[in-house]
Amino acid sequence: DETNSNHSKYNRTESGRVKNKAHRSCSSLLFLASSSTKKSRPMCVGSKSSCSKEELTYHHGFGNHFESEAYPGALPQGRNNPRIVPLGLYTEQLSGTAFTAPRNENRRTWLYRAQPSVSGTSNSFVACGGSDGTVSSSPSSIPEIFGGADWSTDMKLDPNPMRWGAIPLQPGKRVNFIQGVHTLLGSGDATCKSGIGIYVYAFNTNMSGSASGGEDLHMYNSDGDFLIVPQQEALWIQTEIGRLTVAPGEICVIPRGIVFTVNILNPENTAEDGSFARGFILEIFRGQFMLPELGPIGSNGLANSRDFLHPTAHYVSEDSQTNKSCIIVNKFGQHLFQRSNPHSPYNVVAWHGNYLPYKYDLGRFCAVNSVTYDHPDPSIYTVLTAKGDENGTALADFVIFPPRVMATDQNTFRPPWFHRNVMTEFMGLIYGKYDAKKGKKGSGGFVPGGASLHSIMTPHGPGFIL
Repeated sequence: DETNSNHSKYNRTESGRVKNKAHRSCSSLLFLASSSTKKSRPMCVGSKSSCSKEELTYHHGFGNHFESEAYPGALPQGRNNPRIVPLGLYTEQLSGTAFTAPRNENRRTWLYRAQPSVSGTSNSFVACGGSDGTVSSSPSSIPEIFGGADWSTDMKLDPNPMRWGAIPLQPGKRVNFIQGVHTLLGSGDATCKSGIGIYVYAFNTNMSGSASGGEDLHMYNSDGDFLIVPQQEALWIQTEIGRLTVAPGEICVIPRGIVFTVNILNPENTAEDGSFARGFILEIFRGQFMLPELGPIGSNGLANSRDFLHPTAHYVSEDSQTNKSCIIVNKFGQHLFQRSNPHSPYNVVAWHGNYLPYKYDLGRFCAVNSVTYDHPDPSIYTVLTAKGDENGTALADFVIFPPRVMATDQNTFRPPWFHRNVMTEFMGLIYGKYDAKKGKKGSGGFVPGGASLHSIMTPHGPGFIL
């Protein structure tokens, strides 16, 4: 279990607006994402700043070692760090684990780029410190703390069960991804590589070109790995490794240290009808997400390795209009720091390795369940897991309740049973309805974009019976 855990809460008022109230709890985490009613997911189509989903190519497989080059002949052969690199590129290794980590857990990628990352560090990072609706080169326009909650002062313990409505976005306000993230709960300490954080995001403005002078805004996370779960509007995510499109019903993981930009895939949609992107983020401050062991299930089932997609190399050429001065934001100890960079960070022409961002379509999850009586524990729906300190107890499990056939006998209690758990359970609804959370007499239902929390040993079960 994690100790000294924290979380902050958004309470929905009668007017439908959201007000902030902070709390603190202690536990490890079971993150549950529900999509219990079938619904067609939106297709990812092209936008002004991106190609379409069908035009992107991906590497298939989880944890594999891949190689990719955006320009033929850019990848060195036979060695990682030659004295003369093809095309005059610079060699840079990105290590996601210690050099001496066990081989089956070691994660690193060799990058071959037009300019090394260190070329922009003559401009020092300065602390950010504002939260207004526009982003400029001034650090005062970017929030001081990621998610808006100071974990040392704003968090309070509260063992009560909690429920959030879908977070709204104030009409007429321009908000990008960094400004649109709000902390819900957390545990441990990012500076000690201990614990997790859970956030919601709501934004309607791209990070690209969002600075007042037209600069692009980019970010990397020194604290941990992000698992992003879109609930509304598809995302266009550009990274140093390559590009991904991530629609509701899909997830993506961006590992620690990789520079990325989050945009709305179809920004014209939000401009026309006032809609915005919304979703959830799970952050782990230690280790990486892994596939769960299958045990007696066998060699197949749950999330299959072949269905995880990694981007292919893509770079911004030196003469491109997008290769210009930009702002890079660093999440460091939950605080945000920024510096100007003389060129785009997306200048990796080739790479090889296994420390990479990836995405996964939750519709490809192969659910396993009882075909006789009773329900197995919800861990049977685990997509990804992160190791904890105790053997068999995860730091965090990412679990889904997908559309599936319930084939148990007529004497089995169909909704999830009442229980108390040594792991905290946070649940977010992506789409559809979740029958176990209808609320008393059908009121207070669990809406898409909403969430609930049951902390360690807090009793919970089907809400409609209470």
